[in-house]
Amino acid sequence: MGKASRIMRRSVFTFFQSFHLFTSTPAFLAIPFAGIVLLSQRLISYSTLFLAVHARLSSLFLVAGFPGTLKLFSFLNLKLSQTAISYLFSLPFTLLFLLPAKSFTVMLLQRNSCFSSIWDFTILPVTQICALFIHLAANATCFCILFICFSFIEFFDISYPILKLIISAGWIISYTALVANASIICNLSLIISWIDKRGGFISILKACFLIRGNIAAAMSLAVCTNLGFAAMEALFQYRILITSQHSKCAIFVEAILIAYIYAVILVLDTVFGFMLLKSCKHEYDMHHQEYQQHEVFIHGKKKETGDPGAGAEKSSLFLV
Repeated sequence: MGKASRIMRRSVFTFFQSFHLFTSTPAFLAIPFAGIVLLSQRLISYSTLFLAVHARLSSLFLVAGFPGTLKLFSFLNLKLSQTAISYLFSLPFTLLFLLPAKSFTVMLLQRNSCFSSIWDFTILPVTQICALFIHLAANATCFCILFICFSFIEFFDISYPILKLIISAGWIISYTALVANASIICNLSLIISWIDKRGGFISILKACFLIRGNIAAAMSLAVCTNLGFAAMEALFQYRILITSQHSKCAIFVEAILIAYIYAVILVLDTVFGFMLLKSCKHEYDMHHQEYQQHEVFIHGKKKETGDPGAGAEKSSLFLV
């Protein structure tokens, strides 16, 4: 928790140090994406596609052998359907507005960085599409594990409700942790893609490598920004969609203001990710430097003792 607080303080300081820059171009670019996310709940409720997806997922759960009588799976089916349709609605806005906003944010954080051509902005969509497959793989893995557990119970005819409850609770915790880690890694991979000017799965692999040992700090930072997103979504629902008793002009201005605050939180989330990657890179460089110093010390000792195996071990160490 101490490392997360240090990264958060450094991120907030950096954000306010260039507040006028972060809240101008990147935030204004992210407003359309913020607007479609805030409106997605209302759009989903009027969508026939949502009903079709919900019915299809219900039939899949029943065919797979999941207990349809449990309220847990009804709630899970509802949330999965809402998430899938919301992601589908927001995908064009993600590619057109959110990713350029992230690019400009990272560019401001790098200070001396700039894009060489308009084709630099095509790097992040490639990584975003790859991240979509990572999310699908994470969800499929979790549901396969749950299916195996319930198939095992059904095969041995184990009829203990408490066992099903324990399995369901453990699966929910595992599912939440796995999906959260996948989201964090995919968000960090977008930043790495812009820094390296290379998109695709290689950026996701680099994010997995750098985040090792720092999952707790990354989760803490993600919780803070997700609380901000949830607060803005609740405020939008209450002020715009439920208690909209003012004039249309006032409602429109208030909706734009809430979407702008949501966009600023998106920019701050990118700053958090950049500072986290910077901290992870610094730790990796420190460990690598210590390893090299230790390697030089070992080879120096072996040369003094005239160990004939020093050269062979050196080559193996360099291979590692």
